[in-house]
Amino acid sequence: MHRLFYFSLFIICVMIVTESDVRANPTTDGSQRNFIFFLVDDLGWKDLGCYGSSFYETPNIDKLSNSGMQFSDAYAACPVCSPTRASIMTGKYPARLGITTYINPRGANQPENWKRATRMLPAPYRDRLELKELTIAEALREVGYATFFAGKWHLGNEGHWPEDQGFDVNRGGIERGGPYGGKKYFSPYGNPRLSDGPPDEHLPDRLASETVHFIEEHRDQPFFAYLSFYSVHTPLMSRDDLRQKYELKRKEITDQRPIWGEEGKRKLRLVQEHAVYAGMVESVDLAVGKVLDAVSRMGLSDNTVIIFTSDNGGLSTSEGHPTSNLPLRAGKGWMYEGGIREPLLVFVPGMTKSGSRSTNVVTSPDFFPTILELAGLATRPDLHLDGRSFVPTLRGDAQKNRPVYWHFPHYGNQGGAPTAAIRDGDWKLIENYEDGKLELFNLKDDLGEQTNLVAQHPEKRDRLHQALRSWRDEVGAILPQHRSDAKTSDKSSSSQTP
Repeated sequence: MHRLFYFSLFIICVMIVTESDVRANPTTDGSQRNFIFFLVDDLGWKDLGCYGSSFYETPNIDKLSNSGMQFSDAYAACPVCSPTRASIMTGKYPARLGITTYINPRGANQPENWKRATRMLPAPYRDRLELKELTIAEALREVGYATFFAGKWHLGNEGHWPEDQGFDVNRGGIERGGPYGGKKYFSPYGNPRLSDGPPDEHLPDRLASETVHFIEEHRDQPFFAYLSFYSVHTPLMSRDDLRQKYELKRKEITDQRPIWGEEGKRKLRLVQEHAVYAGMVESVDLAVGKVLDAVSRMGLSDNTVIIFTSDNGGLSTSEGHPTSNLPLRAGKGWMYEGGIREPLLVFVPGMTKSGSRSTNVVTSPDFFPTILELAGLATRPDLHLDGRSFVPTLRGDAQKNRPVYWHFPHYGNQGGAPTAAIRDGDWKLIENYEDGKLELFNLKDDLGEQTNLVAQHPEKRDRLHQALRSWRDEVGAILPQHRSDAKTSDKSSSSQTP
């Protein structure tokens, strides 16, 4: 009943959309815009050529950057995957949804099943995106869009898969966080929502082909295609030809910088030189190119919005340590910039200026209202509670930044401890839940978060900390709990501060 009520409200809003909204909709010929949303798993801020990668080659994605707007200060809503994905779908912060860490289908990371000797018990979390939530796919489908999902879902077991959340087609979206069936990144896939292809067919290319097929079938109606790559998540597996290419490239590197550093108790990669990971990144680029070439071939480029981003920072402190996020600190699973700052590229035909760059702060909940506005629909602040449209930025207009927040009351697999954070302007405050330690950074002067300014700026510390606590209360954030029986020898966790 809740869902029907919200749908009814949404349709009423669409019917009374203002004349200015209608004029904004579109395209020069008055047709509705199509949307293609590329979401890459675990792709770091520096993992693209257009963001300054020193090793990986991404010509198709770089071309997209040159065609539209590149954001320097875009953020995932969480340093791990499921919460960010839920936030994109709903326009809400993960803490409001109750999905605050990656979903383990067996519940192994729930507090009642927690086995690690950590100082705190992690907070409980919802293990599915509730069906009562209105997703961006449902919002668009209700006004005539064909909707398509391919790749990683990771937002609940069967009954909560993409086809239950507004997508007409689901190719590969199940409860798993990685391609763990069959031959993993190669066919046979062992995935109940993706039929096997020819032996050794490559998963990124297959997902791109499925996306192209959907677009071809729905080219005469507005569509929303969501290609959510399993790449570049572990297991680290590449096509042999690409691995060999980057092994040769690595041999040509003369850079004598140290390859390894430390973050807390973890080894930290400092140099991009992992040949298998480089091959995985290039495979994503080839898949993106395949889709964009098809859009151009079908004559749809003039009314198709392209969005490209990631779900958390690059993996640099565990599980093969495949990439470096420098100059950002740390990586996936940490509240430092390396764990949450993301690449974001947006192309809106007739709106974004080619090769434009923005320092506007954008975060995952913002996609929902932005897509609604670009579709010519009324935004719904009562539904996408935490998102704010950044269409003014895409038009080239000034848009004042507002505070953005994070809440991660868990121990990840990469070394980070339970933390929260707020960014307001150039200032960022991190709170460590284990010991209450605060860290304050000026990101304009200290992008690498090396100098804690808590002592020098107590007034900013107190203001940001109070804002963070008030926000937690407002969204109903659940906190981790200290435990009296803790053995603090857990080598897989550490404080945020080395």
